[in-house]
Amino acid sequence: MTVPRSHVEQLQDGTEIKLGVWLSNTKSRRAKLTTGKLRQLAELGLHWAA
Repeated sequence: MTVPRSHVEQLQDGTEIKLGVWLSNTKSRRAKLTTGKLRQLAELGLHWAA
């Protein structure tokens, strides 16, 4: 899955989530993530978390 850093998701209630920034930050900090969190991200299709 590739998401541009500038991507923003709009939720049904109107809330905006800066998904691209979150993914970029999470990927750059993956060494600090627990095995469980990495497994969950990998299950969502994030190949770098596998």
